[in-house]
Amino acid sequence: MNEQLTVTQTLSAKAAPALPDTQTVTDVTHWTDRLFSFRVTRPKSLRFRSGEFVMIGLTGDNGRPLLRAYSIASPAWDDELEFYSIKVPDGPLTSRLQHIRAGDGIILRPKPVGTLVHDALLPGRRLYFFSTGTGFAPFASLLRDPETYEKYEQVIITHTCREVAELEYGRRLIAALHGDPLIGEMVAGRLKYYPTTTREDSATTGRITDLITCGRLFDDLGLPPLDPETDRAMVCGSLAFNNDIRAILEGAGLCEGANSEPAQFVVEKAFVGDGV
Repeated sequence: MNEQLTVTQTLSAKAAPALPDTQTVTDVTHWTDRLFSFRVTRPKSLRFRSGEFVMIGLTGDNGRPLLRAYSIASPAWDDELEFYSIKVPDGPLTSRLQHIRAGDGIILRPKPVGTLVHDALLPGRRLYFFSTGTGFAPFASLLRDPETYEKYEQVIITHTCREVAELEYGRRLIAALHGDPLIGEMVAGRLKYYPTTTREDSATTGRITDLITCGRLFDDLGLPPLDPETDRAMVCGSLAFNNDIRAILEGAGLCEGANSEPAQFVVEKAFVGDGV
């Protein structure tokens, strides 16, 4: 297991944004040499549904905004906005974004959109969140939203990363849910967390697609196979991962939905991956 690198910077007094679309960074945590999270002030006008994303970024060398889609990791009720990001050494945005500190400003366009919202799914009994890497971010929002537990009897979150250390952000968030004064009682006995790794041995090693296909996921969690009558799913990861999970869900009889036409599962197509 790799040694975890966690560095946190916190801003006690929020600086006022200098520009209309600029928000102030209030906290930065570096989880590994590839992953970090940060919190920023929330525009007073911003209203969003848990699971949606916004465009955020920095000013480029040419003086123009360099923006990318980032899922909001904080729930809709939070007073601040949280984001979870990879670090790409040569990435146009993250090569610079990874160096932000508390007190810095970032550009945030307050126009949330996205498909990973409850409105895009038909009513069901169980809700699966399938994620890889920083694709965990929208589910970090939904897992902390009371509506998730009001709509579903069981919630299952799978998170696949290369190494154990890369699971730490999600692990800590899940652990904190049980003591959360808002949803702690709602989570008890109803949330199942299934972390896996692909390049380092862990309690569960292997690609989640293989673990679903062979049935081990369901055996480990004591759940029946996917059923379009009762099961709903949200998917967020790399393009290849999204396509593989989509094929598995469709093979089980689930149909893909959208905001305009709710169905049994939805896939986020604006995920921020390698190269940003």
